[in-house]
Amino acid sequence: MSAIARMRFLIVLAVILSLGGCAAAGAPDWTFTTSAAGPASSSMAGMSGMADMPGMSPAPAGATSAVAAGATLEIHAFDLGFKPNAVTVVAAGSYPVKFVNDGGVQHNLTFADGTRIVADPGQTTSGTIVVPASGITFLCDVPGHAQAGMKGAIDVAGGSTAASGPAGSPTAGVSTTPVADPNAPAYVVRDPYAPPVMSGTVHDIEMPIVERDMTVATGFVVHVWTFGGTVPGPTIRVHLGDTVRVHLTNTTAMSHSIDFHASQTAMNDQMVEIKPGATWTYTFQADYAGVWMYHCGTAPALEHIANGMFGMVIVEPRGGLPKVDTELAIIQSEWYLGAQGQPADYTKASAAAPAPDFVVFNGVANQYKDHPIQVQPGQRVRIFVLDVGPDIDSSFHIVGTIFDTVTKEGIQLVRGNPGGWGSQAVDLSPAQAAIIELTVPESGMYTMVTHAFNFVGRGAVGVLMAGDGKPPVH
Repeated sequence: MSAIARMRFLIVLAVILSLGGCAAAGAPDWTFTTSAAGPASSSMAGMSGMADMPGMSPAPAGATSAVAAGATLEIHAFDLGFKPNAVTVVAAGSYPVKFVNDGGVQHNLTFADGTRIVADPGQTTSGTIVVPASGITFLCDVPGHAQAGMKGAIDVAGGSTAASGPAGSPTAGVSTTPVADPNAPAYVVRDPYAPPVMSGTVHDIEMPIVERDMTVATGFVVHVWTFGGTVPGPTIRVHLGDTVRVHLTNTTAMSHSIDFHASQTAMNDQMVEIKPGATWTYTFQADYAGVWMYHCGTAPALEHIANGMFGMVIVEPRGGLPKVDTELAIIQSEWYLGAQGQPADYTKASAAAPAPDFVVFNGVANQYKDHPIQVQPGQRVRIFVLDVGPDIDSSFHIVGTIFDTVTKEGIQLVRGNPGGWGSQAVDLSPAQAAIIELTVPESGMYTMVTHAFNFVGRGAVGVLMAGDGKPPVH
């Protein structure tokens, strides 16, 4: 079987490491009624980084028996849910609340009247809530957490509301694509050229966790969460065997974490919760060559990746890569738009049949169509390409070229192979990557796309301009 055939049949299981994380992020967004206390999500309570792991069963959740007037309401949090998530009290009035955090990270219990109780992992805290005759809802107020299952309700027995039943889907807050704002700032073009290999064998990299507004397509602004202030985050390029120390300071109002796919470590060792204002140094040795994803793993990881917290690590193979004329670093990702200037929409991103508003290269729709990437005819081009998803596959293709060298997840198509094999497109699922090489045959324009053409019109398109962009006269 040829190398490219083996590559096509390669299956790599990309495990999404979901670390819990819940902290204040502004006023709660009440997107459900008292009848919509959602079912609990899968978790492994009490261990950082174990939320949403495949094969884990959800903890039981549902209505308690009637709680006597004035008796203590005990509610447990796990990653990502509450147990119970529906409580019945016998009468309206004031109730003490015992809040137990069985999860791996900080969680909060925020009621619709603004009452808020916070607990660190393994901690028990207390508060008081006044339950009106109509009942009251509660949630964890981090963006995405309520939609992922951290919501519930307290009902009064015999009341007119339906708060006593567990759940249902949110009845409001479903977003549609916002209208383009003609006054939105122009997007900033991401440098597409790959950085050089870092010198030395030990590397200290500062990567603050920063929130900011970013124009992701002409007229559309997202309030992104970032590593290092950019989407994608900084590209890190090292030699095989190097030691990498990434120093993170969380400047935001919510918890985050980081997972380097280039590393080998227990998830409850280095993929820890980084609370607001805290610092953390993630250290790993680059034991394997390749192109690797890094991303925030705080639960729900989908929310954090969809809002910009990802990047690329390039580990050069033993002996390094041969010199070429031009090197590019391209990351395919998706945007699921909420309102203008707000974070990405978790409900849209988590749909079983995802329909992103934009699929993009290096964070911005159509940027390399509007600003073609300069290359030279007859020269060798190497492209480090990574699909971070979070949901959509890539079929990376450059019109008018043939890839003569491909290394995809450690499987190689080698230039000059005896059979004369080449590649027209490289298929990548989320968290898969490849190193592609080609020779641009002549001057002219070469369109870079994902060959899933329903997404080309949503921004997954760019142009390599060879020479002056004009084809030769034949």
